[in-house]
Amino acid sequence: MPTHDKHFRMLSEAVQAWYRYYEVEPDDQASQTLCSAAIEFFNEGARSLEDVTTLLIGTYVGRWATRVNAPTSAAVH
Repeated sequence: MPTHDKHFRMLSEAVQAWYRYYEVEPDDQASQTLCSAAIEFFNEGARSLEDVTTLLIGTYVGRWATRVNAPTSAAVH
């Protein structure tokens, strides 16, 4: 499996873990926010599933945090 496929799978699993953690059903708006954030965290150096998942869960606390005025990872630093 090419490296970029492994990274894509890991980022997808991190987003899915966020949904499981908060026990909410996936929706397009939350998924867009979470996927963008997961990519940003990865680009900033988070390379493991656990790291990306932890950052998503800590940054986006529940579904409402994924809405339009949601914080970005830059706001956390």
